[in-house]
Amino acid sequence: MQVHQILKTKLVPGVATVTPDTSVSQAAAELAARRIGSLVVSQDGSEVAGILSERDIVRELGRRGPAVLSDPVSTIMTRQIQTCTLEETADQVLGRMTEGRFRHMPVMDKGRMVALISIGDVVKARLSELSMEKDALEGMIMGF
Repeated sequence: MQVHQILKTKLVPGVATVTPDTSVSQAAAELAARRIGSLVVSQDGSEVAGILSERDIVRELGRRGPAVLSDPVSTIMTRQIQTCTLEETADQVLGRMTEGRFRHMPVMDKGRMVALISIGDVVKARLSELSMEKDALEGMIMGF
C-alpha cells in the first residue's frame, strides 16, 4: 500500500500547522484542543521548517521548567525532518519511522507539503492489508 492510498482513509484531512513565532503555550493548547500529538511548524503552510511534538514540549519543560511556555516554538521544535512522497510504501515509511523513533512524517509532492502521516495511520493501513491477504488465502484454501 502506498502513502496516497493511506491518506484516502484518514478521518481528518489537512495538516495542523503553527508559525515559528507561535508560543509553546499556544502550541500546547492547540495540541490539546485538536487531540493530536504534533504540529508542523511552517511559515506558509506548505514549506516545513520543523515539527513540534508533545515529546519536545515535555522534554523542555523537564529541563527548563514553565519558562519555556513563553518561548517561540522555533526554539524547541525538531529541525531535522524526514519527509516521504505519495508513492512510498507503508513498509518504507514504517521502517523509517521505527528506525528514527518518530511518529509523524510530512508528505511532500513537488516540494510542497500536502499531508501529514502518522505511525498510527500506517499501522492501521498495514493491518487492514494483512487482514485482506488473510481472507484471500483462506478463500483459496477453502476453494472459494
